[in-house]
Amino acid sequence: MNSKMMPKLKENQQKAICSQLKNVGKLNLIYKASIHGFTSAAFHQHCDNKSPTVSVGYNKSGFVFGGYTRQSFSQSGQWVKDNQAFVFSFSGAKLNKYPVTDATYAVKMTNNSGPNFGDTLILAYKNGPNVYSNPGSHRSLMYHKYYNFTAEKMHGNDLDLTDCEVYQVEECLKFENPWREVTWTDEEKKKLMERIESYKPSISSVSEARVLLVGAVGAGKSSFFNSFKSVFRGHFAGQAMAGNIISNTTTTQFRSFQIKHQGKLLPLVICDTMGLEADEKEGIHPDDITNIINGHIPDRYQFNPSDPLQREVQGFCKNPELKDKIHCVTYVVDATKISIILFFVFPVLLPGIPQLVMLTKIDEACPLVKEDIRNVYKSMYIKELMEEASARINVPVSCVVPVKNYNKELKPDMNIDILLLNAVDQILNFVDDFFDDQESE
Repeated sequence: MNSKMMPKLKENQQKAICSQLKNVGKLNLIYKASIHGFTSAAFHQHCDNKSPTVSVGYNKSGFVFGGYTRQSFSQSGQWVKDNQAFVFSFSGAKLNKYPVTDATYAVKMTNNSGPNFGDTLILAYKNGPNVYSNPGSHRSLMYHKYYNFTAEKMHGNDLDLTDCEVYQVEECLKFENPWREVTWTDEEKKKLMERIESYKPSISSVSEARVLLVGAVGAGKSSFFNSFKSVFRGHFAGQAMAGNIISNTTTTQFRSFQIKHQGKLLPLVICDTMGLEADEKEGIHPDDITNIINGHIPDRYQFNPSDPLQREVQGFCKNPELKDKIHCVTYVVDATKISIILFFVFPVLLPGIPQLVMLTKIDEACPLVKEDIRNVYKSMYIKELMEEASARINVPVSCVVPVKNYNKELKPDMNIDILLLNAVDQILNFVDDFFDDQESE
């Protein structure tokens, strides 16, 4: 997608539309009239032979409305049948859905306008920023109305468009066999827990692995720690305060967390940081990330986005040992927001530091995974997201691990636990590689 062609349809509106569809991964913007032009030629150039699609109009009165069809657009001039087609409008965040009343006349393939839903709602009408609207609340023998809605609720009788967008619906398809093998049993969960508990660094001066979580606000850094802790506690934990993208980051301090199981601390320290922000004046300063990796920053240090910790300031650890440094960096990435990763400048880390990508919120990204977490490696869409994260952050796909953090669940789930444990097991494998490099030097 063109970096300048940003969707006008809000995230919550996209989710509302997707909730009405089956096995939908995401909506990809393929046509934007304010960029490509309010012409039939521009619309057909970008939208023909692509399906399913969601077409959206925006008018000067602030109304958001449009239609969905599984059929590909063309310039044939014919009516096309689609029993799943519907038109819609928004009342705030609420979606008002109006299904087609006669599927035979769901969509008309015209060559002098944009999307045409049954000659009832037409966007970019007659090669201009206009709407054609002929709603019906009934059908007569003389004149058929193929979608029933009121003009006031659909677009407020404002027929002047400020923009028109078409999104191609990317559906979640399923591999017959998983492309990564995972054993989903209670026995496997116990094995993973025992392996993590018994982990021992190969360098005698280091007693525990130190892992740094880096990511945008709301990506799930703190939620991951809480979820992982919950696996060993057997009940939900909330030691690390989780933030969200609306309220900005909750984590403003550098925190080093450990987990106790059966009276003993796990040989793993998970370090949480202030989130990355699109505005570099608001998020964690890149120099502070470097300071953390090098072991210069103490626990509970209060971040200042505009003023990283300086060497001469009290509290700066000038001579850290290997045990104080970070042994692996894990980027935490929201699977539903991979397309905006480019807005965040991930720091250039020191050479030799292992780097992983943890893909969170996979259940929100893919309906197949939401239906059953064990579909994670059968979902073609999740595989594509992992490959996209790999390319954007420049790590191999083998360094990308998907997880689901505990959020709305009321009781522990073995399958969620196994994904969390597998992610940490992979992290510790990378930590071992780091220690091997240290020993060879």
